[in-house]
Amino acid sequence: MNIALKAQSPLSLSDAEFQRLAQLVYKESGIVLAATKKPLVISRLSKRLRTLGLDSFANYLALVENPRGEEERGCMISSLTTNVTRFLREEHHFERLQTVALPPLIERARRGGRVRIWSAGCSTGEEAYSLAFTLLDMCPEAPKLDIKLLATDIDPQVIATGTAGRYGTQILEPLPQAMRSKYLSPAAGGMHEVVEAPRSLISFKVLNLLARWPFQGPFDIIFCRNVVIYLDSPTKDMLWRRFAQVLSPGGHLFIGHSERVSPSATSYFHSEGVTSYVRTNLAVTDASGGPST
Repeated sequence: MNIALKAQSPLSLSDAEFQRLAQLVYKESGIVLAATKKPLVISRLSKRLRTLGLDSFANYLALVENPRGEEERGCMISSLTTNVTRFLREEHHFERLQTVALPPLIERARRGGRVRIWSAGCSTGEEAYSLAFTLLDMCPEAPKLDIKLLATDIDPQVIATGTAGRYGTQILEPLPQAMRSKYLSPAAGGMHEVVEAPRSLISFKVLNLLARWPFQGPFDIIFCRNVVIYLDSPTKDMLWRRFAQVLSPGGHLFIGHSERVSPSATSYFHSEGVTSYVRTNLAVTDASGGPST
């Protein structure tokens, strides 16, 4: 009994250990952990320590700081990231898609052209599927055209959820009944599963936005919402420039309700209302000093 009680007792994390963890998280993901986040770090990572059979944060640091600790560093980031999302979140973005962004892209695709959309920081997939549902409502033949959606997140666990495409009834509440009927079917355990048409449009991939991107674009639409709020100013500046490099001139960038494009990147994006931007024609200078469009 005493052993059981001891196993459930809070693990201690010194200020020095917290700083080491915070530096590692920043290096791996760009996420800034202020000192006020220390209780959250203890709470979330204590579960990882117990899963691994470790009795101290010192031992955990020895694991994640080791070059061979890459897998656990991924689990650490997964444990510390907050994946808050829902279907059709921030409806004004989807209204803008329907009225402004998608119509010319659909016409291009119907003429044989290429259309690419990126949900960056897609969490458990609701954003990417919302994009697919909206697109299919406007263009039912989209799976037969050259239209593709890329959905990425740093967390492999949420990517697995998005790939599975199975959601509970409560999660589906924001969706109109017509969308539910067309794009989801009943599944075991009271769940609902996304049908083939929207699935065929989306590729779910694990991607750290700070790492090398295994593509060059160009994208016509990028959704990156409620991601940069966790980053410091230099990292935000860098990320806006990287988005500008892979977004076509005239392409659309949608960001979170509390986010704004950094002043240093406003020459690449023209504001089209709060949290909606259009890519300008200005070329971006990449890190090596060469131009990229």
